[in-house]
Amino acid sequence: MIIIVIKKILVANRGEIAIRVLRAANELGLRTVAVYADEDKLSLHRFKADESYRVGEGLGPVKAYLSIGEMVKVAREAGCDAVHPGYGFLSENPEFADACLAAGLTFIGPPPDVMRALGNKVSARAVAEKAGTPVMPATGALPEDMGEVQRLAAAVGYPVMLKASWGGGGRGIRIIKSEAELGKEVLAGRRESEAAFGNDEVYLEKLIRRARHVEVQLLGDTHGNVVHLWERDCTVQRRNQKVVERAPAPFLSENQRQDLCEAALRLARKAGYVNAGTAEFLMDVDTDEFYFIEVNPRIQVEHTVTEEVTGIDIVKAQIRIAAGGRIGNVEDSGVPAQDLIQLNGHALQCRVTTEDPAANFIPDYGRITAYRGATGFGIRLDGGTAYSGAVITRYYDSLLEKVTAWAPSPDEVVRRMDRALREFRIRGVATNLAFLENLINHPTFKTAQYTTRYIDETPDLFHFPKRRDRATRLLNFIADVTVNGNPEVQDRPRPSSHPAPVPPAPGNGADQEGTRNLLEKLGPEGFSKWMLDQEKVLVTDTTMRDAHQSLLATRMRSYDMVQAAESYARLLPGLFSLECWGGATFDVAMRFLNECPWDRLSKLRKRIPNTLFQMLLRGANGVGYTSYPDNVVRRFTLRAAESGIDVFRVFDALNWVENMKVSMESVLETGKLLEGAICYTGDMLDPARPKYDLDYYLVMARDLKASGCHIIGLKDMAGVLKPAAAKVLVPAIKQETGLPVHLHTHDTSGASVATVLAAVDVGVDAIDAAMDSFSGLTSQPNLGAIVEALRFTDRDTDLNPATIREFSDYWELVRKQYAAFESDLRSGASEVYLHEMPGGQFTNLKEQARSLGLEGRWHEVARAYADVNMMFGDIVKVTPSSKVVGDMALFMVSAGLTRKDVENPDKEVSFPESVISFFRGEIGQPPDGFPQALQKKVLKGEAPITARPGSVLPAADLSALKEKAEHKAHRHISEEEFNSYLMYPDVFTEYAAFHRENGPVDVLPTPVFFYGMTPGQEIAVNLEAGKTLVIRCQALGEPDDEGNVKVFFELNGQPRTAKVPDRKITKHVPKHPKAEAGNPDHVPAPMPGMVSTIAVSKGQTVKIGDILLTIEAMKMETSIHAERDGIIAGIFTPAGTQVDAKDLLIQLRESPGDG
Repeated sequence: MIIIVIKKILVANRGEIAIRVLRAANELGLRTVAVYADEDKLSLHRFKADESYRVGEGLGPVKAYLSIGEMVKVAREAGCDAVHPGYGFLSENPEFADACLAAGLTFIGPPPDVMRALGNKVSARAVAEKAGTPVMPATGALPEDMGEVQRLAAAVGYPVMLKASWGGGGRGIRIIKSEAELGKEVLAGRRESEAAFGNDEVYLEKLIRRARHVEVQLLGDTHGNVVHLWERDCTVQRRNQKVVERAPAPFLSENQRQDLCEAALRLARKAGYVNAGTAEFLMDVDTDEFYFIEVNPRIQVEHTVTEEVTGIDIVKAQIRIAAGGRIGNVEDSGVPAQDLIQLNGHALQCRVTTEDPAANFIPDYGRITAYRGATGFGIRLDGGTAYSGAVITRYYDSLLEKVTAWAPSPDEVVRRMDRALREFRIRGVATNLAFLENLINHPTFKTAQYTTRYIDETPDLFHFPKRRDRATRLLNFIADVTVNGNPEVQDRPRPSSHPAPVPPAPGNGADQEGTRNLLEKLGPEGFSKWMLDQEKVLVTDTTMRDAHQSLLATRMRSYDMVQAAESYARLLPGLFSLECWGGATFDVAMRFLNECPWDRLSKLRKRIPNTLFQMLLRGANGVGYTSYPDNVVRRFTLRAAESGIDVFRVFDALNWVENMKVSMESVLETGKLLEGAICYTGDMLDPARPKYDLDYYLVMARDLKASGCHIIGLKDMAGVLKPAAAKVLVPAIKQETGLPVHLHTHDTSGASVATVLAAVDVGVDAIDAAMDSFSGLTSQPNLGAIVEALRFTDRDTDLNPATIREFSDYWELVRKQYAAFESDLRSGASEVYLHEMPGGQFTNLKEQARSLGLEGRWHEVARAYADVNMMFGDIVKVTPSSKVVGDMALFMVSAGLTRKDVENPDKEVSFPESVISFFRGEIGQPPDGFPQALQKKVLKGEAPITARPGSVLPAADLSALKEKAEHKAHRHISEEEFNSYLMYPDVFTEYAAFHRENGPVDVLPTPVFFYGMTPGQEIAVNLEAGKTLVIRCQALGEPDDEGNVKVFFELNGQPRTAKVPDRKITKHVPKHPKAEAGNPDHVPAPMPGMVSTIAVSKGQTVKIGDILLTIEAMKMETSIHAERDGIIAGIFTPAGTQVDAKDLLIQLRESPGDG
C-alpha cells in the first residue's frame, strides 16, 4: 500500500461535478478547496468544501473559471497538493496541466503530452491508426484533379461528407450521395471554406446514415497498467449533446463488446494513457462496424452509469492514481485487475435540465420555489444547486440534476427511472422532466432501436401534457388576493366575524332512493303520471341556483354547494329536485367566480346520485342572452343531460312556443323530464290588462302539451302571481292538459307563501322554495315555513322541519360570506306590482346601477323599468327580454330621457345594443308584435327578422369552432368546455386564461377566494380525492423597489414564497414593454437573458434573415433574425439589458413601397 501524499485538493470547477469530486475527496479523508465566480456565490458546491475562494473578479461568470493563473494562485495560497479539473472549463487544457505541474501541484488527469496527443482530432486519429483501432474512412486534403477526387471518394464509399479542414460550426459540410454530385459539391465547398476560414482545403469522410454512439471508459496508472470499465451507450443525443446514457450498451453482442473494448485498450496503451479518459466510437447500424471518433482525456458527465454497473468509484480512482496508486491493487487504487472488472446489471442516466422542451429547449432561470427529489432503492442523484429556494442563474449550463438508476435488467431499469422522474417535483423553473419520461418510455428506446437521430426523428417525444402545478398557481392567486384584494369585492362591505359554515353531518348510512332513481325506473311519461298520483306536494329546493341568483347577484361558489352535497343525498332524499344549474349561474361562474359550471355539475352529481337535478334552459337562447343556431342549442342540451341534468325547465323570454321547440325536442331525445314553462306576467284578473288573460295561458299550455312536455311549469319570475289568480290558473291548466303543474315564484312582494299555499289548495303538484336563510325578498318563498304550514294536512310534504332548519343554519353562515353582494333590500316591496321585475334580475340590475353610479336613484330606475315595459308593448319580462328592458331603463335614467323623448321620432337616441337586437327580432316575436313606430326608429330602416331566429341562422361549423376554441384556450378542451365556448366565446376564453394562470380556484374556501389569507392562518385545500394541500400563510414582506411583495407560505410543511406586484405601487413603476402577440412589427425576446450585442440602428433598412441582435443565457448565445423586410423603428433594449421572455426588443415598420 502506498502512502497518500495528497492531503488537500482544489477543485477547479463548479456545480454538480465539483460536488462529486468534493465528496470523493472527503471520503478519502482529504481537505478540500472550492472556487466560485461572483455570479456563482450561491452555488451549492461552494458550501460543500472545507474552504472556498472567489476567483476571476471582473472577468465575468465563465472566464472566471477559465483563468489558469487564478486557479494556481488559489491552490498555492490555500496550501493544496493537487488540483482536480472536473469536466468542461479547463479540464482538457494541457496548458493548465503544465501550470499545475510547474507550481508543484499534482494534476489529477492525464499528463500534458497525452492530452496534446489525444486532444487534437488529427493526432488522435494518427495514434488510433498506429494502434490498429478502426477509424472512420476518410481522405486527406483533396487534390485539384477531379479524377483523383473521384477515385478517393469511391475508396471511402458513398455517401460521403465533405468537410473543411480548418473549419468548425458546421460550415463547409456537405453530404454527397453519389459521384454525380461530387464535382459540383466539392467546388461549392471549397468556395464556402475559403470565404469562411480563408483556406479552401477540404476532405471527404465516410457518412454513416444510421449511427450509434458508444464510448469505452478507460483508466491508466503511472505504472503502465491500463484497463477498461466496459462501454456506455450515448446514442440518445440532441444537437450532439448527450441526453440519456446507458451501461452496458443493450444492442451489443458479447463479441462486439469485447472487440470494442479491446480496440479502446490498444489505443490507450499506444498513447501511454494515464488516469481517467474515454474513447468514443460511432457504430454503423446497418453494418455493425464501429469507428473511432475521439478521446476525451477527462472524467465524463456520464461516468455514473459505469460506476453503477462496475462498483468502481472512478473519481476516487483518479485521485489515488494521481497519488501513485497501482491498478490491480484494490487497496492502492480502488481498481482491480481487468479480469476482475465485471458487469453487474444495467444502469441508466437522465440529465434533468432547466430547459423547456416545448420552447425549443430554451434555458430557464429563476428561483426554485419547490423541490422534491426522487430517492429509493436503485436511484442515485448527482446534483448541483438543486433545492427549494435555490437560484438558477442565466450564466451557466442548464444541468440541474443527474438521475442514475440501476436494476438487474434493461426493462426494470427503465421502469425504475420512470418512477423516479415522475416522483420529482420542481417548481419555479421549467424542466425537461416530462420530455425525459416520454423519451425512455417510447418503444424505440425500450427496444434499443434508436440512432443518434432518435430525438430529431421522433416528434412523439414532444407530445406531453403541460404540468398542472396546481399548488404553485393557487399560492400565487392567494398571494395576489392577499396583497391586492379581489376586484369582485373591492369597496364593498366585508363579512362580519362568524364561524366557518359546517353542513349537517351526513351520517354513515347508505343513500336512500330518491326521485332520480324513480325516473330511471318509470321513464319520463311514467314519472309524470306518478307526480299526478301524489297526494303530498313535491318540493324543489332552489338555494343552489335561483335563490342566490336573486339575493346575491348569482355569486355563490361551487365550494359552498359541494360541501353540503353529500348531506343532501343522505338527509333530504324526499325532495322532488334540486335546482342547481343553468340560467345566469352558467356565465357568472366563469365570468366572476372563475370556475367551470360543468365542474360544478359533475361534483354535485357525484355526491348526490339520488335526487333529480333541475336546470333553467332559455329555449333558443340556451343559457345565453341571444339566439343560437339550432345545432348549438341541440348539442348543449344533449350534453347537459349526459352530464347529469334530469329536469329541463324550458321557457321562452316572450312565451313564444315556436322558439322553444328545438330545445324541447332535444330534451325529449335524452329521455329526461321536459318541463315546458309558461312565464307569468301582469295580472290575469285585471280587466284593464286583458292581454294576459286566462285564455292566453291556456292556449300556451295546450301548445306545450302538444310539444311533448311531461310537466307544465308556471314560472312567476317577478312574484306577481296573486293567490286569487293562482286558484284559477293552476286547476285550469291541469284540466286543460292533464299534466302535473310545477309552480315557481318569487317573494319580492312578501306575499308568495300565500300564493303557494293557495296553489297547493287547488292541486299544484310541485312547488319551488328556498331554504329559510336564503328565502324571502327577491328569492323564493320560505321552504321551512311551507313545510310547517302543510304539516299534518293531506298535502304534507313529508320533509322533516328539523332537518330543514339544520340546512338553513348552514346556509345562513354561507350567506354571511357573501355580504359584499347583498342588495340591502330590507323588506318586501309591493313596488314589484308596478315594475314586474324578475327576482333574479332585481339584484343584478341593482349591481349594474351601482356600477353606473345610479345606486341612489334606484326608484327612478324602477319606474323607468315600468315605463320601458309599456313602451315596448307590455312584454313578458324574463332573461333575456328582461335584460333588454333593464338596459333601456338604465340608459334612460343615465341620459335623463323620458318615455316621450324616446318615442319622439325627431329626437336622435343611441339605443343600447340589446334593444336593437330585441327590435330586430333576434330573440323572438312578442304575441302582438312590436310597436311599429318605435321599431322603425330603433332599426333606422333596417328590415327586422319575422321568423324564428334559429331558422334564419346558418348551422354552426362545430369542427371549425372547436379548433378555434382550442386555439384561444391554448389547449385541448373537453366537450363540456366546448359547449361553454359555444354559449359564451369571450367569457370562456377569459376564464381559460385565468385558469391557466391561477389554477382551480374553486377548491379554495370562499373567504380566501375573496379576501386572501392573514399571517398565521392555515387552510386545507382538497385538490381532488386523496390530494390535500395544507397551506399556512406565514408573513408578508415589504414591497421592493419594483413594487413586488413576497408572501411567505408553508405548503405541506415546506417553505414556499410567492412574489406578486402590489398594484397600488407598480402602476407607478415603469415597465419594460411586452411584444404584442401576432404583431409582425414587434420582435420579442424568445427567452430570458441578457442582450449581448445590437447589430442594427434606428432607421436602418433590414432584409429578412438579417441579424438584429444577440441574447446570451446559460452560456448559450442566440441570434435574433429579421423575419421580414423593413426599417428599424425602435430599439428598446440596449446591449447589456436583462430581458424576460416576450419583452419587446425591436420594432419594425414597413419599407417605402412595401405592400
